[in-house]
Amino acid sequence: MTHRSAVLLLAGAVLLAGAPPLLAQATSRRDAAAIRRAAESITESDVRQRIGIIADDSMLGRATPSPQLEEVAAWVADQFRQAGLAPGGDSGSFIQRYGIRRLWVDSTSFVMAMGRGAHGHWLLGRESALLFGDPPAEPITAPIVLMAGLPADTARPFGDVPMRGTIVLQVLDTSRITNNLLPLLTRGVAAGVKAWIFVSNRNVAQFTVFAGGSLRPKYELAGRHRPGPLGISIYEVRESSAAELLSAAGENSAVLLAPGAAPIVRALTGFTATVDIRRSVESDASAPNTIGVLEGSDPQLKNEYVFFTGHMDHLGTASGDEGCRAAGADTICNGADDDASGAVAVVELAQAYARLDPRPRRSIVFMTVSGEERGLWGSGYYADHPEFPLATTVADLNTDMIGRNPSNAVMGIGKEHSSLGPLVDSVAASHPELRMRVIGDTMPQQNLFVRSDHYNFARKGVPILFFTTGLHRDYHRPTDSVEKIDAEQEARIIRLDFYLGLAVANATSRPVWNPDSYRRIVLQAGQ
Repeated sequence: MTHRSAVLLLAGAVLLAGAPPLLAQATSRRDAAAIRRAAESITESDVRQRIGIIADDSMLGRATPSPQLEEVAAWVADQFRQAGLAPGGDSGSFIQRYGIRRLWVDSTSFVMAMGRGAHGHWLLGRESALLFGDPPAEPITAPIVLMAGLPADTARPFGDVPMRGTIVLQVLDTSRITNNLLPLLTRGVAAGVKAWIFVSNRNVAQFTVFAGGSLRPKYELAGRHRPGPLGISIYEVRESSAAELLSAAGENSAVLLAPGAAPIVRALTGFTATVDIRRSVESDASAPNTIGVLEGSDPQLKNEYVFFTGHMDHLGTASGDEGCRAAGADTICNGADDDASGAVAVVELAQAYARLDPRPRRSIVFMTVSGEERGLWGSGYYADHPEFPLATTVADLNTDMIGRNPSNAVMGIGKEHSSLGPLVDSVAASHPELRMRVIGDTMPQQNLFVRSDHYNFARKGVPILFFTTGLHRDYHRPTDSVEKIDAEQEARIIRLDFYLGLAVANATSRPVWNPDSYRRIVLQAGQ
């Protein structure tokens, strides 16, 4: 450094020292411009192009596990590497792996109910079908609670009937066996129900398809039995198979299924049900989560973490076992919205944050998970085997299905449960250029709070916010394709997520739970 340069720098320093507010204002403007440029690097064209990669036919629907899912995980890892993120997976890599195993279901497996001399023995794959969830690892036998129709009191659907340690036998018209039942099933699980059996009027041809699928080889997590997000398995038998048993209980199945029939909830004294699903291991495998980290700039706060998550898997093809069904000649469930849109959001956010100088005060973790469609497997494994302490994980901001339903609005599922709710409202108001409203859950009957990867963080006590534009007619169908994505609106949602994450990462205080929500979601989950 020359003498003249030193003199000029000293003079400049004296002038600046005499006007600290001006210096702070200039720095603030400079930082704001840098932040805006980073946010604006999230573009409609990038979003569309990247979803086109993940949801291309060549990816064959990204089933868990599959070579195509591995290809997507490697692609995400390369995007993180190009952004300059540090690896956050196993052994210094970007990939965290979890074990899964492929199981054969024995054709001698059965669901049974008996009492008062009547005996219903329903072989799996013939008289009974597995609708949802992984079967229990060991046979279970429990008293029966009979339900018919849908309870009128949704707040107390079981009235005063004790549910703990029971199996529900619910007579229900097939048209009502939909996702709308999730709140009822969730309440049943919370009340201690061990399994659920629907008695339906489904036609023979349709039931045969469902029943046959119950005997296909299936995957489950290795090392720990996790029966899906609900925690129980759900079965179906046809009304004609259960008629004798119901008659012994003093009920007429035709009357119970009649339109306008009064709902019933009562214990069937003297009746028990058994679920005995026999399985054997065919092979062992594994599946990937992809994790990249941007270290924080604050010496203390960099040891706290803000997560951005989205799942990169989908249902595969119609020849697989994850529920993809062909639409005409189209046999690939591409999952452009579910959830290439959310996985791409994580990649876009990673590249935007990597542009920031200075970096956020807290560290940012970007994670795309797999196995979501099989029961939140990847995020569940991470929550049980975290690479970064959950005690210092301050928030999870999850994106799942944010590419459809154009309305300049996005649901912030869970915003009522923590201080992230008021914060995201404030952030949205501070950025009118995004033209984006954050609304509450418009689909409460779908019970979305427990249906995506944020839930595994929430049950461990991490405040969450889940961005989604909701379900649509192409949900879980081959018609969930790239050309239907509203990439312009999605880019604005991701920018909102960017500003929210930055506010969380730079705040002095961590987000906090609302006390009642913490009791219901965390403490009642056994954490």
